[in-house]
Amino acid sequence: MDKRTFFGGMAMQCPNCQSKNLGRIGPGQYYCWDCFIELTVEGEMLQLHQVEEDGTLSSLDDLFPESERKLL
Repeated sequence: MDKRTFFGGMAMQCPNCQSKNLGRIGPGQYYCWDCFIELTVEGEMLQLHQVEEDGTLSSLDDLFPESERKLL
């Protein structure tokens, strides 16, 4: 069975490390097992976050152009 995560019929890819090793952690929320960032689907855009030691999330959106975060 294919374990890749799909969105809109296409395999999602991490914009940070280009891995397809993503797991679903909630509705519209995914986690990259290779670079350890959280991805949240907001409409047609991905919101990227780093999980800090205390469990809080720090936005990484300013590090990626909108074109790299767009899903469709």
